[in-house]
Amino acid sequence: MTSSLRGRTAVVGVGHFGIGESPGHNPIEIMAGATRYALADAGLSLKDVDGVFAGSAVHFMPSVSLSEHLGIRPRHVDSTMLGGASFVTHTLQAAMALNAGLCDVALIAYGSNQRTGSGRLVAGTEPDPLEVPYNPRQPITAYALAASRHMHLFGTTREQMAAVAVAARAWANLNPEAFAHGPLTVDDVLRSRMISDPLSVLDCCLVTDGGGAVIMVRADRARDCAKLPVYMLGGGTEITHMSIANMPDITVTGALESGRRAREMARVELRDIDLIEVYDAFTINTILFLEDLGFCPKGECGRFVGDGNIAPGGGLPVNTNGGGLSCVHPGMYGIFLVIEAVRQLRQEAGDRQVSDAQVAMVHGNGGRLSVQSTSIFGTAAAL
Repeated sequence: MTSSLRGRTAVVGVGHFGIGESPGHNPIEIMAGATRYALADAGLSLKDVDGVFAGSAVHFMPSVSLSEHLGIRPRHVDSTMLGGASFVTHTLQAAMALNAGLCDVALIAYGSNQRTGSGRLVAGTEPDPLEVPYNPRQPITAYALAASRHMHLFGTTREQMAAVAVAARAWANLNPEAFAHGPLTVDDVLRSRMISDPLSVLDCCLVTDGGGAVIMVRADRARDCAKLPVYMLGGGTEITHMSIANMPDITVTGALESGRRAREMARVELRDIDLIEVYDAFTINTILFLEDLGFCPKGECGRFVGDGNIAPGGGLPVNTNGGGLSCVHPGMYGIFLVIEAVRQLRQEAGDRQVSDAQVAMVHGNGGRLSVQSTSIFGTAAAL
């Protein structure tokens, strides 16, 4: 039944606002700024929006708060909260709502002033009684555990994880909108301040402000919008646990299932995918997700990234905007995965453009490796 969604909806507008530092703007204002850019990108206006899918770390009812701020009264709303995976999941939920006729123009949006407002990462969790006695520093302690276990089982090294950050910075250096620029070496990462062994500060994502927005419509309407449509081909979500103490295997994530479901719906093979945007809150994430999504056998991705395969000029373009490690990370990053994939498929990525990109996979992560959500997008040639 879900396979009927393949190609039935499309992204027609993307936009962001306030990347890096946006002093004086609250989260809803940042979200609204991104919305206006995305609507302009699509050639649509606020009066066209009748579906809102918003997420926030600070607003209890973000779709309601955003709608009020924008002065609209949508007929369908959704504020599903799955951490950073929320907005990748929202693309599938928006596709379902559009296909069912519940709305005609769906807005997916996020905004945060994390850097100028508080400067603190969002743990966003209920404490687990099994973890509390050990005073973990969440969320990084959970990811450090996964990294340590991967190192123990498979011989993954800190140098290989550092190569993920170096590759992300190389992509960011090609992206004028990225927050972090300049040279970065493996030694720089290894020498940076240790936060939670084996993860140093440069193994961790940025803390920035920023917001993003995505506009989706049904495929028949997409052809009349201002930009070439990027079609939603498939999606899938998998939840495995809440606290890291209850993760069945901390080297195997739900991406194994979310990726499989997305590929089945999209009817694509791994060899069809031209670029991948994954949620890189920490360097270990990229390694885990590339393995579980099927691009590397389990335990071999450390060597794969260490050999430069995901950097510019490598064989597998990954996080082509610079990712959460070097482009932007305002608490939750998932919306920016979709934005970058769409820009790549529309051939709008400038110096970082992946040649002849037709199919892109985006993969969002939420909580402490708790929720994994995968979506696949394609150009008209991929239908």
